[in-house]
Amino acid sequence: MSVELAMPKFGLTMKTGKVSKWFVAEGAAVKQGDDLYEVETDKITNKVESPADGTLFQIVVQPGQVVAVGTLLGVIAAPGETPARIEGGAAPAAAAAAGGKPASAKAPAPAAPAAPSGPVKAMPAARRAAKELGVDIATVKGTGKDGSVTEADVRAAHEARGKIKITPLAAAVAAKAGLDIASVTGTGERGKIVREDVDRILHPEKFAAKPAPAAAAPAAPKAPAVPAELAADEVAPMEGMRRIIADNMQASLQNAAQLTLVSNADVTACVDILADLKARHKKDKDFRISMNDVLILATAKALRRHPRMNATLDGDVITRHADVNMGVAVALPEGLVVPVLHGAHRLGLLEIAKQARALAGRARKMELTPDDMSGGTFTITNMTHSVVDFFTPILKPGETGILGVGRVTQQPVVRGGAIVIRSMMGLSLTFDHKIEDGAPAAEFLKTLTEYLAEPALLIF
Repeated sequence: MSVELAMPKFGLTMKTGKVSKWFVAEGAAVKQGDDLYEVETDKITNKVESPADGTLFQIVVQPGQVVAVGTLLGVIAAPGETPARIEGGAAPAAAAAAGGKPASAKAPAPAAPAAPSGPVKAMPAARRAAKELGVDIATVKGTGKDGSVTEADVRAAHEARGKIKITPLAAAVAAKAGLDIASVTGTGERGKIVREDVDRILHPEKFAAKPAPAAAAPAAPKAPAVPAELAADEVAPMEGMRRIIADNMQASLQNAAQLTLVSNADVTACVDILADLKARHKKDKDFRISMNDVLILATAKALRRHPRMNATLDGDVITRHADVNMGVAVALPEGLVVPVLHGAHRLGLLEIAKQARALAGRARKMELTPDDMSGGTFTITNMTHSVVDFFTPILKPGETGILGVGRVTQQPVVRGGAIVIRSMMGLSLTFDHKIEDGAPAAEFLKTLTEYLAEPALLIF
C-alpha cells in the first residue's frame, strides 16, 4: 500500500513549513529510514526520514514552497504498485492564508471536505481531524469499511500519541506492521519510543545476544586531527540552517542598537565547588554539573532582580517577563541553534543540568521542535572550551540581552593588598540600547559577578 507524505508538525506552535529540498528524485527507490526531504521553519530545519520502503512515486510540493501542516507533500508507492497520480500539486499555505486560490483547481487540499482522493482511504471527517490535530493520516490504522480511516481512528491515534511518546518514524513503522505501540517499551529520552524499540519487537533476531569479541590490542595514540586542505575552490549554496542563521543575525544587527559591556568574574569558588561535587559523585553518571549550568542558575537569579533585562521587544511594545526562559546556544557542524530552557528561575542546579543536557542532546540529533526554540527571554552563548576571553555576541532578535561567556583562566589579582592567583572568567553582555540603558545593564552584570564570586548567595 502506498504512503502519503504530509507536512509534519514539529511543535505545538508550528502552523506552516517550507520544503527546502528533496534528497531523493521522483521515481527513485527509497528505504525506510533514508533521508527523504528537509523542512525549514522560521527557527530550525529538520530532515524527515522515509516511513517505508518503495519508490518516491510523486513529489507534490516542490522545494521552496511554504505549506500548512498536514499538506500532502508527496507519495511513496509500494514495490510493484502504481497509484493514481495527484494532479496539480499543493498551493503555498501563505497564498491560501491571504485568501488566494491554489495554482490549479485540481490541487488537493489535505483536509478538504470533498470525497477523499489519493492512496490512503479516509473519510472526509478523518482528513479534517488529521489536519486539526497534526496527525499523519498515513500512520493511522483504519477500522472503517475496506480499511478506510475514520474520524474516530484519527482521534484515537492522537490521544494515544499524547499519552505515549513516540518518534514519527517509529509510529510509522509500528502502524505499517500493525503493532500496538502500547506494548512497546521506550528507551529514548524520558521513555520515548524510538525506531529501535519497535524493531526490537518486530525483528528480535537482529537483537539476539552476540558473543563478546576477543580483546584487541590497545590502539596506538592518534595524532590530533588536522583539517583537510581543499584541493580546489568549494562552492555551496547558502540554504537551510545557514540561511536561517544569516537572516536572523542580519535582522538583529539592523533592528537593534547593540552595545557590549565586558567584565572579569572571579569564579574560583564555583570551580572549587564543581571539583568537590565531581569527586563526591564520580560513581553517579546522572550527577553531572558544569560551569554552564552554574551560569544558567546565576543568570536566572540575576534577571529576577533586574527584570528590565529579561524583556523582549515586539514592534513598539516592550514586555518584561515574569518567567526566565533561558536560551542556551549549542554549536553544531551545520551552525548555531538556541534551544530554550523554560522557567529556569524555578529550577535547582541539578535539574538545570539535566534539562540543559537533554536540550543539547536533541539539538545534536537534529530533533529540536519549534517549541524547543520558542519563547526565549534571554540567551547565554558559551565559549569556555575555546581560547576566547571576551567577544561581542549578537542579540537574538527581539530579546534585550545576551551573555557571552569566555574561558576560565588562572590570573594574578589583588586581594587584601596581596597578589593572589584566582580563576577568572570573561563575561560579555550585549544589550539593546533601545530597550535598556548602560547603567542598569551594568548593574545586572555586577549582580551576576557577585553571584559567581559567592555562589552561596544563590540559595537565597
